[in-house]
Amino acid sequence: MRLTMRTNLAMRALMFCAVNDGRTVRKSEIATACNASENHLGLVINQLGQHGFILTLRGRAGGIRLARSPEAISVGNVIRVFESCLPFAECFEGAENECPLKGCCKLRGLLGEALEAFYGTLDPVSLADLTEGNQALHGILALENA
Repeated sequence: MRLTMRTNLAMRALMFCAVNDGRTVRKSEIATACNASENHLGLVINQLGQHGFILTLRGRAGGIRLARSPEAISVGNVIRVFESCLPFAECFEGAENECPLKGCCKLRGLLGEALEAFYGTLDPVSLADLTEGNQALHGILALENA
């Protein structure tokens, strides 16, 4: 299993916001710290805002900040938002599933269980669990004068 770049950027952006909690940060600051394209990051920020993970502020003093506390943001929920639009395998595609084995293959059920175990591991992990006390992360992502 491999997570998409959007999911990876979403987690980086959220960690950046959590490390700089209480401050409105700019997309360009996140892009620089996280080695990301501002255009690609803009799409991710839009989706994070639509799902209530961040607040986006327009204007000269605009930017983004967390919409909830880092403790209230589940890593599993974030990953679901970004990965749920992509079927794990062809047999998860519903009507578009053209696999000739779909009527007798037991692998689909096992993959479904594995996927639920994956999310089950990530659901109780909060953004705070990833950032609080992580001095190395703070050293990379913290803005000066934050």
